[in-house]
Amino acid sequence: MSRSGVVVADESLKAFNELKLGKKYKFILFELNPSKTEIVVKETSTSTDYDEFLSKLPENDSLYAVYDFEYEISGEGKRSKIIFFAWSPDTAPIRSKMVYASSKDALRKALNGVASDIQGTDYSEVSYETILKKVSSAV
Repeated sequence: MSRSGVVVADESLKAFNELKLGKKYKFILFELNPSKTEIVVKETSTSTDYDEFLSKLPENDSLYAVYDFEYEISGEGKRSKIIFFAWSPDTAPIRSKMVYASSKDALRKALNGVASDIQGTDYSEVSYETILKKVSSAV
């Protein structure tokens, strides 16, 4: 449970494990349920189009996401890392940003196997190039 009292729904952990172990999804979007007590799956996708993933990040609201990021290092071949996104744009309501910020640890601690954390407040912070630079420098 997080500082905000929010818990991670079982379905959220199940979906994450299906992404991590079963490679069933390319990305998962998580949100708080309407009563702000549980982190639930908003959407899953098998699309490998990173721009499609970015288009799912709301302009004016917060959410969490996990993305199975594939990239290539010359001479070493393809790699894959699971990235955790805490998306909280500057235009999101203050209350939403506060609840998501205080609930993030509950979800983050439950997701074993995440390679990198990204805090995004605008699209430049979550661009493909930015993420590629972060994951390839962590090698």
